[in-house]
This record gives sequence, C-alpha cells and structure tokens, in this order.
Amino acid sequence: MGIICSIMYLICFITGWDDSVNGNLLKGEKMGYRIVHKKQLNNLVYLMDIEAPRVAKSAKPGQFVIVKIDERGERVPLTIADYDREKGTVSIVFQVVGMSSKKLSTLNEGDSLRDFVGPLGNPSDFIHEDIEKLKNKKFIFIAGGVGAAPVYPQVKWFKEHNLDVDVIIGAKTKDLLIFTEKMEQVAKNVYYATDDGSFGFHGMVTALLEDLVNNQGKAYDEAVVIGPMIMMKFASMTTKKLNIPTIVSLNTIMVDGTGMCGACRVRVGDEVKFACVDGPEFDGHLVNYDEAMRRQTMFKTEEGRKMLKYEEGDTHRPVGCDCEEVDE
Repeated sequence: MGIICSIMYLICFITGWDDSVNGNLLKGEKMGYRIVHKKQLNNLVYLMDIEAPRVAKSAKPGQFVIVKIDERGERVPLTIADYDREKGTVSIVFQVVGMSSKKLSTLNEGDSLRDFVGPLGNPSDFIHEDIEKLKNKKFIFIAGGVGAAPVYPQVKWFKEHNLDVDVIIGAKTKDLLIFTEKMEQVAKNVYYATDDGSFGFHGMVTALLEDLVNNQGKAYDEAVVIGPMIMMKFASMTTKKLNIPTIVSLNTIMVDGTGMCGACRVRVGDEVKFACVDGPEFDGHLVNYDEAMRRQTMFKTEEGRKMLKYEEGDTHRPVGCDCEEVDE
C-alpha cells in the first residue's frame, strides 16, 4: 500500500494533478491554487483559505494536504483545518518554523501556490461509525497550540451530525490560543488551559482533564488528542490512567508526506507504521513517543538520517518502497 500511495503522490506533483475522493487523478489548474483569504492568528501562526474545489469536495476530518509554494519549493504536509464544499476552499493553518513556512507566510491574498495535493491520509475513524452508536459516546477533544486547527473540522463534523462534544484547548499563554471563537460555535463546552494562567485553567491540559473527570464529574468514552509530541505523550498517559481510549494525530512528524523519506516512521504497539500513509491517526496508548521524538531530533541532520537508515534497515521506509529518497 505504501508504494502505491507514494507513486500516486509523485504523479500528482509531476503532472500538477490533484487527488479525488474516488482515488482517480483529476487534472488540476495549471495556474496554481489561489489564496482567497489570509489571516495572521498570532506572531507565528497563519491561516489561509486556498481555492481548491476538488480537494474541498473530497476532504474529510483528519486528512491532510501537501503544499508546494513554487517549482523549486519543498513539499509541506499540513492537516486540513476546514473546508467549504460550496465555495470550493480548503483552510490550512501553519506555524513559521523554517524557510518554507516563512516563505509561505509572505504570500498574500491573490497569490497562488504551485501545488495543493489532497486530500491525503486516512480520515478520522469516527466518521465511519454508526451515528446511533456515536450518540451513546461522550468525546473529549484535546488540542495543544496549533493542534486546535486540525481538531476544529472534527468537532465541526460532530456538530453537523447533531452530536455534542467537549473540547480542551491549551497554550503557553492567552495570546497563543487560536480558533477560540470558531470552536465555541461547534462544541458543547470549550475549556481553556494556559501554562501561565493568563486565561482559563492555570496549568497543563492534562491537569485540566483530570480536574474535569475527578472534580467536576465529567465522564468520557473516547479522547482525541492533537498537538506537539510531548503534549500528546503526557495526555495519553493521563487518559490511560483515567481509562479513556485515545486517538492521536501524528501529523507533526510528517516531512514529505509520501512515506519515502522515513521521517514519520513510528512504532505503534508491536508494529512499525508511517504516519503519512498509515495514519495520521493512531491509538495514543500504543504509540512509542520517546522513539518518535528521538527520530525527530536525529532526522534534522544528514548524519542522523544516515544513522536511522542503518539502524532500521528495511523498516526505514514502507514495505515495497524501492524508490530513491527525496532530497529535502
């Protein structure tokens, strides 16, 4: 499966085509994908609405797109933050952390992206569940930092199906909280946690979750956690202690989004998985976070990438992937 996905993604980039919901390749606009709206959410985080009708038509919660700014730009995987099928737009949210995201942040409304490929990855499992069964489940979504953006379309899906969910959004300080108004429009309850106590609960999202369950009488059947790796690790430890099954999204460890670079290799229980082709969502109680974070650090250097390839051998990339590694 990995090699098939990788080949399809490469065809998309080489030909300028995008991926449809039926798995067919449809011709994309040669002139690129226009930015119809741009908003700066805080000092380093931006939101953009991209005109991409075919992607918008096919998008589902939990999936991602790959953005390429220009002919020489690198591929940047970004989780879908929202989509409007009528307007034909897809929303992306990104934080400036390197050259590509910095360059992306300089584009304005009316500018176009060279490639906008998607939707990719597996959608959230709950969209396949029976609605009547979901009515008997109580979900809690926990978002850390920029993780509030990919949480939003999932919570919105529940709202569209007349299902109530609770949401926790955490950040270091009040000014770094994003999607607050949008989330309040679709969630039954939204709880905020800031490390410095500048807004909402004073402390981590994990402490807030324990307070809701242990002190406020809340009960949850399933948790969905999206945020930095270290946050997802401790959130999963907390939900395990509270006996709440948990799903995490590992979009944060994806690099090229095709499975060829091996950056998103992660051990889930006894299995080796790749976030971009097998995920990005996995059982949070089975993910080996320490190994994933170690790999993230090593993958930043050429020597580290060589060492990982040597250590992991045939499991460095998806089974059946005989293609050459892509230069970043």
